[in-house]
Amino acid sequence: MTDPPLPAKEDGTKKSATGGTFVTDSPFIRLSREVQQAPEMRRQLLIDLEKEFGGRVVTYFSSFYKEEGQVSDEDAEMLESILAVEHSEGKVFLIVSSAGGSGMAAERIVNVCRAYSGDNFETVVPHMAKSAATMICFGSSKIHMSRTAELGPVDPQLRYRDSSGTLRFISAQEYIRSYDQLMTSATALQGPHIEPFLQQLERYDARLKEQLVSAQNLSVDISVRLLKTGMMAGKDDDEIKNKLSVFLLQQRKNAHGRMIAFDEAKGCDLSLETIDLHSKKWNLIWDLYVRSNWVVTQNPGPSKLMESVSSSVTA
Repeated sequence: MTDPPLPAKEDGTKKSATGGTFVTDSPFIRLSREVQQAPEMRRQLLIDLEKEFGGRVVTYFSSFYKEEGQVSDEDAEMLESILAVEHSEGKVFLIVSSAGGSGMAAERIVNVCRAYSGDNFETVVPHMAKSAATMICFGSSKIHMSRTAELGPVDPQLRYRDSSGTLRFISAQEYIRSYDQLMTSATALQGPHIEPFLQQLERYDARLKEQLVSAQNLSVDISVRLLKTGMMAGKDDDEIKNKLSVFLLQQRKNAHGRMIAFDEAKGCDLSLETIDLHSKKWNLIWDLYVRSNWVVTQNPGPSKLMESVSSSVTA
């Protein structure tokens, strides 16, 4: 994790760690900090966005290309390290850009945001908030997104290596469904006709299948609980599941990464507010997205970035 940079003095100098000073506004240093995307390159954008939204703005960016970028338990601690020091009370806007990860970690992130905002917590999606990141959005009281932004299905995925050793993903629901179909076909047959089905079933692990059933149930339970205690308060579990079917059922979208855009999400009765693509607010959000996403995309470099006006934390 990194600490926020020391503020520049009015004369354009900054104290170094050894007590000396160096010029901050020379062309070379400005260019270097711009190329490396130092935190101060984004600070004014955060200040301006807080004026636009009327509340504290915190960002959560994670890499879509690095395994370490997955939503995980320590993310809630990183977020709390910012909010515990800087935010007393009032609305929090969390800008989320992530491919997803652990649903339980998403639940913890929501808990932190709700606790420090007095349940007055909204999310902003500049581009994509998929899988567990969509769950984080479920926990907010409102989701702000443009017509080009995306949420995604929250059904759990199983990682496996194919016969060539390539890492691939399969939906837990697909695994469970194919196992059940083979088992049904096998039990309906006798004699030599059953052999092909038994050979295929040997490739499955019944214990893994039960774990995936539990993972699927957990994903549904977290999603429903977050919405039932937030933007869908007053609706019962079955009603929420029905409204959320496009997010919960693999058959509805066929692919875990397929986009769920503004209009489709709005049809699920989620509390959404569109961001005008021609507005000042959107220009600020997109500028911040490009700069922040650059930080977590570079290799070598951090896989996660959380920032406020006065703090910058990476991992």
